[in-house]
Amino acid sequence: MLKQYFTDLAAYNSWADQKVMDWLSQITVEQWEQVNVSSFCSIKQTAVHIASAEKIWVDFWTKSADPVYLSATFTGTKNELTDIWKAASNDLEAYIKSHPEEDLMRSVSFIYPNGNTGQMPYYQTFAHVVNHSTYHRGQLVTLLRQAGYHQFSSVDLATYFVNKNVIDA
Repeated sequence: MLKQYFTDLAAYNSWADQKVMDWLSQITVEQWEQVNVSSFCSIKQTAVHIASAEKIWVDFWTKSADPVYLSATFTGTKNELTDIWKAASNDLEAYIKSHPEEDLMRSVSFIYPNGNTGQMPYYQTFAHVVNHSTYHRGQLVTLLRQAGYHQFSSVDLATYFVNKNVIDA
């Protein structure tokens, strides 16, 4: 059951990420870069942070030889970031689908942005990634509202499950 739950969460994360990316495709460069008070100073920086986190955790899970925090190096466009974010979101979903349930307790080694290292069971890192993205997507809603964007739809987990159950019925 745990793997099915994580598979559902990964699908939810991809669905919610795509909704947010659709919103971002509708804003101007000025709105994208508008300075606001939040954990990160703009819609752009918040989106870079989410995409970077999703990508780096997939890199840690797959033991990538050269994991890179995009938030420290990204200088591309909104469309380039969206492409990277969509790939990371899809990779996260594909990884859990192919991940053996018996390996959910396997330890994952990771590197913090400050260079310190850590380890946690895979299932905890997975739960963290989804929770982290949800938290910052909420901040994006606030930042988008401050920038004058108001064409939202719910990206709530309950909304995802209700819609999925209607479609699957």
